[in-house]
Amino acid sequence: MTTFRHLDIPTLQAWLDDGRALALVDIRDPMSFAQGHIPASRRLDNDSVGAFLDETPAERPVVVVCYHGHSSQQAAAWLAGQGLAEVYSLDGGFTEWQLRHPDRVER
Repeated sequence: MTTFRHLDIPTLQAWLDDGRALALVDIRDPMSFAQGHIPASRRLDNDSVGAFLDETPAERPVVVVCYHGHSSQQAAAWLAGQGLAEVYSLDGGFTEWQLRHPDRVER
């Protein structure tokens, strides 16, 4: 069974700085996402997940972001079960990202 991996914030920062091809998805509610999110991330919900799976190559790394890194684990496990090869849950979530990188938040 395919499962997800944990990703820490310094690693994600390095990947983004290196321009690594990845899909960054945010599963928080629409208002929270609108108030701030990691640049290049897209909001993912039950309505948009089908299109996301259709558009995303199975080999592209996917990083799932939530508030604190808890619900992203369930979402990451589910996405891995849909055939995506490399799925990560961001430890600490958007809350921790915003604390460490207030200058790297898109509104």
